[in-house]
Amino acid sequence: MAQFRARKFALSFDVAGCPNRCRHCWIGNPRNGQLSEDTVRGVVRDFRAWLAASGHAETLQPVVVQTWFREPDFAPDYPALWELEKELSDDGAAERFELLSIWRLARDEGYARWARDIGTEACQVTFFGTEQTTDYFARRKGYFRDSVRATEPLLDAGIRPRWQVILTRRGAPELGELVGLMESLRLEERVRALGSDFEVFLNTPTPTGEAYLIEDERPTPETLEVVPTYLAEQTKKHFGVSSLAECLGKPEREWIPELLADEGPFAEYPGTLASMVTPDLDVYPNMGEVAPWWRLGNLREEGFDVVMHRFQNDETPGLWANFHVPVSQLAKEFGRVDSDCIYGRGDLVQKWLRQWAEGRDSSLRSE
Repeated sequence: MAQFRARKFALSFDVAGCPNRCRHCWIGNPRNGQLSEDTVRGVVRDFRAWLAASGHAETLQPVVVQTWFREPDFAPDYPALWELEKELSDDGAAERFELLSIWRLARDEGYARWARDIGTEACQVTFFGTEQTTDYFARRKGYFRDSVRATEPLLDAGIRPRWQVILTRRGAPELGELVGLMESLRLEERVRALGSDFEVFLNTPTPTGEAYLIEDERPTPETLEVVPTYLAEQTKKHFGVSSLAECLGKPEREWIPELLADEGPFAEYPGTLASMVTPDLDVYPNMGEVAPWWRLGNLREEGFDVVMHRFQNDETPGLWANFHVPVSQLAKEFGRVDSDCIYGRGDLVQKWLRQWAEGRDSSLRSE
């Protein structure tokens, strides 16, 4: 990385954890814990002191504080935490996203209205198929019903529900039934009444974190053959493309010649650079999953001088792979020339990055 290339920097805290253990989660499956307000304040104070002492105050700004990096607003004191985010972030930098707690929408009568009052206009809701399949992938019984139930308070509050459908081999045969559910809920009509079109789209899992463990569910061209026309058309409309391949990708074997010729590193660099802080005060960059090969260190034991030095100088296997290992090397080592599994280019390279970094991490720990 050499120099931090993103100006906006977020400190994202896993204050309350997540009610789900989704099998498609790119972050992984860290334990639920709690971080106190005093701890959050102390970490932010230490970070700002490091900024001033390191000379990065002008490079990494504005600073944004977030009290979650998994399920937003899962903590019962979510209104107070939003006020804390605004207080600790640079002036005007605190931000909301089109993500809400589905768990809370299904249980907290005032939550949707609160979210609308602070400016939320749309909310993404994720499905994998019908009830049994969706609950299976979320690893929580009741997730599907919560997701359907959340639609009502969203619409009542004037927030547009946007449905994301994670495409898997297991769930693909159920997609027609899921379209029937959308029709029975009159989602197109009801969202249109809010002044917008209803959005629903297919996506595939990014093969890192928990999703790395469900590669046997990754769609193939045969999977696409059972996708209802409505979902295919809505997906193309959502992404602004003319074919599903442009948004979902193509078989791995078709990517191999192009990627074998790519001599540069993947070098993914998000628009907002972030440190994800766990309840144990372990720190991970937002370019990777919560896994040993991405871990930057522990703030309690090492502090920001050490953690940020590792961040800037790519001193973890994940960061090194991302910024220094040629894509061609990854393709040669891990590419499967006989694989019909469908990937977007970035997702496929991220899978190989994980494989390279995980192996390198193991070798480092054994030395």
